[in-house]
Amino acid sequence: MAGGKQTPRQKMINLMYLIFIAMLALNMSKEVLAAFGIMNEKLEASNIKTSESNDAFLGSLETKASEDAKKYGELYQNGQKIKSMSQEYFDYLEGIKTGMTEGLEDKKDYARMDNSDFLDQMLFQGDNLSKKGKDFMKRLTDYRDQVAAIAPESLKENVLVRFKTGDENGKVEKRDGTKQDWINYHYEGYPLVASLAKLTALQADVKSTEEDALKSMLEGELTSQVSLTNFRTSLAASKSAFYSGEKYDGKIIISKTDASSTPVRAELTLDGRKLSEGKDYALEAGGIKMLISAGSAGDHEVAGTMFFMQDGEEIPVEVKNSFATISKPNAALIAADKMNVVYRGVANPMSISIPGIPDNKVTASAPGLSKRSASKYVMNPGKGRTVRIVASGVLPDGQRISTPAEFRIKDIPRPAGSIRGESGSAKMPRKNLEIATVGALLEDFDFDLNLKVSGFKFKVPGQPTVSVNGNKLDSRAKSALKRAKRGDAVQIFDVNAYITNNKSYKLKKVSPVVVEITN
Repeated sequence: MAGGKQTPRQKMINLMYLIFIAMLALNMSKEVLAAFGIMNEKLEASNIKTSESNDAFLGSLETKASEDAKKYGELYQNGQKIKSMSQEYFDYLEGIKTGMTEGLEDKKDYARMDNSDFLDQMLFQGDNLSKKGKDFMKRLTDYRDQVAAIAPESLKENVLVRFKTGDENGKVEKRDGTKQDWINYHYEGYPLVASLAKLTALQADVKSTEEDALKSMLEGELTSQVSLTNFRTSLAASKSAFYSGEKYDGKIIISKTDASSTPVRAELTLDGRKLSEGKDYALEAGGIKMLISAGSAGDHEVAGTMFFMQDGEEIPVEVKNSFATISKPNAALIAADKMNVVYRGVANPMSISIPGIPDNKVTASAPGLSKRSASKYVMNPGKGRTVRIVASGVLPDGQRISTPAEFRIKDIPRPAGSIRGESGSAKMPRKNLEIATVGALLEDFDFDLNLKVSGFKFKVPGQPTVSVNGNKLDSRAKSALKRAKRGDAVQIFDVNAYITNNKSYKLKKVSPVVVEITN
């Protein structure tokens, strides 16, 4: 409402407006009231089941305390305290609910429970809280703080949040941005059935808090002794690595991972070498964490004994396990299935290895194949159209494997004649051609071969063909060139070329080169 001075008429209009809003708020539909009633019934049924579950949790805690009072006695005492405080507060709320429905002919006729008088008169006195209202708040906060003080550490924050009563000033922000006391916001002016459901929901929070506390005590401190919640699975097999086609003989086993299953000490060796705690392994819940390196390729064995404490005595457990180490790949293997080719007359570099077998235990054989180092080989194929390379090795389990691979043998492609580095055709002045070098080159060939020219034939239009020794024009070729006219196409053909480091290999016929005289 607007502030400042107002006329009597305006004050009367404002009052009527407030009364109208209040009537709308209280005039809730029968369906909404019934919905609150149904929700209340479901919450009460849930509270009964939770109470039974909590009794079972506390019973289990009592049983463990009777078996080992030193270890579980304090937990059971705290569980009893939380159970007692929860029941006391639950009964207090139940007493309020009983008073709310006292005098009603039909306690399930929710459509008629639209009056808010009971809690309004019980909790509030004018603009302040009544004595019972203050007691209501005190019981709520006392329960919250006392349970949080003895509940497991992991639940303290949940308890405080679950029973939070507004901000530090006990206020709750409304939708319009204003603030109101927490108890007024939740319990003032609501229909009886809605307040009844809210109190039942508060009882549900009490039962849930009790359940969380008891369950946490059992799971955190006890369940590991009687259930599998603190167990994990692992695979055990005769060896740690298997090859394709082998039968896997492993099985899934479970191991305990709580503090009571931590070894007290261990005596271990790796391939006969003594291991040191802290440096080579660490004791942890459920077993031993290995800190060793995988080592060289091959099988390795960890053996020895680890000791657990049981009833004040060390109980030995034998350790005898093995693992396999394979060489780490440093590159991907990518191959074109149709391109297994080696070239005759060329030293073809090759890499040959078998995954899982050290290079020094791998051998490869084929005509013309020789080993350079580790997995590096060179293939110099001879006659024929194919060559078969066989790689052999011994697996860690002693089994010998042998793998063949067939490669096609191809000749070096036909070289192209060149003049001044240009192949096919070229244009140049007469004087440039006189001093140019005739060569041969392999275009788009994977190997960088050094080709030399030992001779060629030189033809000027209208002049006899001149045979030249070497890779430059001699006096006779130059004499013929002087008679060439501008625009004449001079031919260089029948080029004799050879590989400098393999003169015995006969190259295919070199293609000619044509030079157009530009002056």
